[in-house]
Amino acid sequence: MRNFKLILSYDGAEFQGWQTQPGYRTVQETLEAALAQLTGAARIRVNASGRTDAGVHAVGQVANFFSDTQIPPAKLVGAINAHLPDDVVVHVFEEAPQTFDASRDAMRKLYRYVIHDGPTPGPFLRKYCCYWKHPLDAAAMARAAEPLKGTHDFHSFETEWPNRDSSVRTITHLSVNRAGAYIWIDVEADGFLYNMVRAIAGTLINVGRGYWSESKVAEILQAEDRVEAGPTAPAQGLFLMRVTY
Repeated sequence: MRNFKLILSYDGAEFQGWQTQPGYRTVQETLEAALAQLTGAARIRVNASGRTDAGVHAVGQVANFFSDTQIPPAKLVGAINAHLPDDVVVHVFEEAPQTFDASRDAMRKLYRYVIHDGPTPGPFLRKYCCYWKHPLDAAAMARAAEPLKGTHDFHSFETEWPNRDSSVRTITHLSVNRAGAYIWIDVEADGFLYNMVRAIAGTLINVGRGYWSESKVAEILQAEDRVEAGPTAPAQGLFLMRVTY
């Protein structure tokens, strides 16, 4: 059996998340069905770097699976994309070492949260950003985010606690940027808790709109209590950008 590594993008708007769920359209089920058609296998099981929720998008999701297919690697990208719907695209399809595991071997992931705070919502990007009807102070959001960098217990930014053995994570990069009417929050860490990035985004929006002071974020972090943080921002603004191994 050969171990294959995939790097793929998907528009999460019409998916009920990554993980297979009976009766729902999911990325995992869609990809596994396409791979089964391609390889002729009765069933293929795909292992992803992490699960994305309903409505969440991916630019650089990574996955792996095992197969005995003899299709030459050079032909695999075109072949799999011919079996996939338009909202899922495989960019890299290559053979990996037998020991490679897309989930366990991931060292860091980068997520991006996109906000539109223009005077009116745009009709074309409504499924790909969070709309906020009043201007946000992106510079204040960036300053407020500084205490989140480094290694901390992020219990305050975790939904459905406890769902992991530990809430301690290390954020290696966090930035808030603006271009015109769009703000994006980039968060890279060695791992993420459930809804962690969306909780951070909701908290920083509260700072950006002047509801909270910049110092409030540090207080929320120290509280280690989810009720102290801001709301969970809508799923459509979140993108998995890349996974580092």
